[in-house]
Amino acid sequence: MKRIVMALLCAVCITSMEAKTLVAFFSATGTTKAAATRLAKQHDARLWEIEPAEPYTAADLDWRNNKSRSSLEMNDPEERPAIKRCTDVTPYDTIYVGFPIWWGICPRIINSWIDNNLPQLEGKTMIPFATSGSSGIGDAEAYLKKTYPTLQWKKGRLMNK
Repeated sequence: MKRIVMALLCAVCITSMEAKTLVAFFSATGTTKAAATRLAKQHDARLWEIEPAEPYTAADLDWRNNKSRSSLEMNDPEERPAIKRCTDVTPYDTIYVGFPIWWGICPRIINSWIDNNLPQLEGKTMIPFATSGSSGIGDAEAYLKKTYPTLQWKKGRLMNK
């Protein structure tokens, strides 16, 4: 009987020590997905792709066209593109949120995902990461902190390689 109790206690201790980390990401071209996959492996974390309900086409992503879907979304701070499905964030203590830099900040679909998961994200450690051909992550971090001040944001990082 004593061995059974000890075995159960050990199982509870091991389970409670396991990393409860989620890597949630949006990737328009696959670059951020590759970074998210590396990050999830590094932290033995669950990987979750934030997918738009309507996938982006090449024309949608044409930032040079003021009427493209991405341009219209990014020019409207209230825009919240629909996401394909949600995930339960309650089991996680740490959540990495990944995205490509669009117009210096995160794409509006990240707002959709965060908004869909509030208030369950409160009290969790939130760490942004991003990919970009030319921008840093600083403006995106500042934007997220300002837009979601009740969340516990930690320093993020650019993960281009």
